[in-house]
Amino acid sequence: MRPVIADDLERRIIVATQGGLPLVPDPWGAVAAELGVSPEDLLARIGSMLERGVIRRIGAVPNHYAIGYTANGMSVWDIRDEAIDVVGEWLGSLPAVTHCYRRPRRLPDWPYNLFAMVHGRSHEAVRDQLDEIAAHLESLFPSACRARDVLFSSAILKKTGLRIRDAG
Repeated sequence: MRPVIADDLERRIIVATQGGLPLVPDPWGAVAAELGVSPEDLLARIGSMLERGVIRRIGAVPNHYAIGYTANGMSVWDIRDEAIDVVGEWLGSLPAVTHCYRRPRRLPDWPYNLFAMVHGRSHEAVRDQLDEIAAHLESLFPSACRARDVLFSSAILKKTGLRIRDAG
């Protein structure tokens, strides 16, 4: 696999946007002005960065608590190994799931190998969503799920991704 190389402008784009876009009517225009490029050139460069793998995605990261979703449930699933890939892709594509990933089991105490985060306004609302997901999963993938549970957050941790520093 070849290393992905970012040039100076691409590094400056990353530094300018990694903490979030400005909350203005034209955020891309504001970033472009800060970097001294046109908005069209900025967006073209970002498209190139996505295609080449310099960046993987651009997405909104809402503060769930600020919009009333105070129950954060990490659902854990014991999915048969032969079904894990297809079930994981399906589960991760659901609108209620904010992120989904596979992890190794830690037998005999921890049989779960698929994790999916669901947010709700209450623990009951999250459990109801997960019951609906489980019923749908069983109808699509009979006997793929052997067990499931949900773990609720008890504290809010500061979440940030990898950050690079401005070389200037």
